[in-house]
Amino acid sequence: MVAQQTWSTTFRKALPQVADVGYAVGSLGVSATMLHNWLDPHSYWRTPDAWAYGLLALIYLPLALRRRAPLPVLGSTAACVLCYFTLGYYHAVGVIGPGLAFYTVAALRPRKVVAKCAAATLLVLLWGTRLAEPGIGPVSVAFVTMMVVVIWVTGDRSRRLVERGERLSALSEQLARQQEEKAQLAVTEERMKIARELHDVVAHHVSVISVQAGLAGYVFTTDPPTARKALDTISGSTREAMAEMRRMLVLLRQGAEQSRQVQRGGEPRDLDASLGLGQLEPLVQRVRDAAVPVDVRITGTAYALPPGVDLCIYRVVQEALTNVMKHAPSANATVLVHYDEAEIHVRVADDGQQRVSANVPVKSAAHGLIGMHERVSVYGGTVTAGPGPGGGFEVSLTVPVPRDR
Repeated sequence: MVAQQTWSTTFRKALPQVADVGYAVGSLGVSATMLHNWLDPHSYWRTPDAWAYGLLALIYLPLALRRRAPLPVLGSTAACVLCYFTLGYYHAVGVIGPGLAFYTVAALRPRKVVAKCAAATLLVLLWGTRLAEPGIGPVSVAFVTMMVVVIWVTGDRSRRLVERGERLSALSEQLARQQEEKAQLAVTEERMKIARELHDVVAHHVSVISVQAGLAGYVFTTDPPTARKALDTISGSTREAMAEMRRMLVLLRQGAEQSRQVQRGGEPRDLDASLGLGQLEPLVQRVRDAAVPVDVRITGTAYALPPGVDLCIYRVVQEALTNVMKHAPSANATVLVHYDEAEIHVRVADDGQQRVSANVPVKSAAHGLIGMHERVSVYGGTVTAGPGPGGGFEVSLTVPVPRDR
């Protein structure tokens, strides 16, 4: 298949050159035949001889190179035609050569150059007409001039069509590159989503398992009921993690369709829109089971959130509570959710020791905090993370809610 395509490409590139060679040889053959068979009852024209046929060859054979060197070909053809006319040979068989050479110049060269070549071609043809008709009149001059103008206009139109085709080809290539870049961007965005989801799912459940495993080991011999409860929590977290991972795998199979939606200008979708503030209580309970007290307060009039915004808030709260379990397991955590008319505010705080210094930007914090920032920015929200005013650490989130909810 590759060899066939290569051969086809080579043939298409060579076809114009082959056609030019065929035209040059064919024109020479036809002109020589016409010159040989021309009857001149009044003996006005010079009898054809070797010079006549040699000049015809010099007129027509260079046309095989007219695309590669249009100006030299026109110059040599015009000079040979001028000699042919001056020597008195039958002129009609020689005019086609300079006409085609001039057409090629008009099609391939700038108009300033073409204008000069048009004047030179016109003078050569008028000279031949003058020799053919000693009493050349205005009709003959007008005819020859019109012929040169028609060739010029035709060649110029051909040049503009070629330039338009080249521009369209360049635009098509640019569009193809842009589409490829957009597809790559969509793939990269999907990979970033996958990385965020994996981090949120795995980090949270592994943190719960780690805390509970440590607790079970610590009280295994002294407090078997507590150890058993910790093991039950580990089992439950493992099942939930596996369920979420399976749900992610199912959704990832739809990744190609999501990528196409992004390429068509659709809004990026989160991988799992089934989670949201409606599942906040099970999330908080898992953290409480890890021996981290969590107080949840919801103020304002609750309303349904868009699935993407709902999942975004859930993941931010999940990440914030996971960080509490990791870095301040003995602290008390508070989750505040306030429904405002045009936006929703969420604050997750703990009273443990400060884990980062003040004024640390979100992007300089851990990967999870960077993920928070990326999630929230998709929906036009803001998130800050840093030491709380009374100690501990807090994450504050504000997300606008669309008016058409």
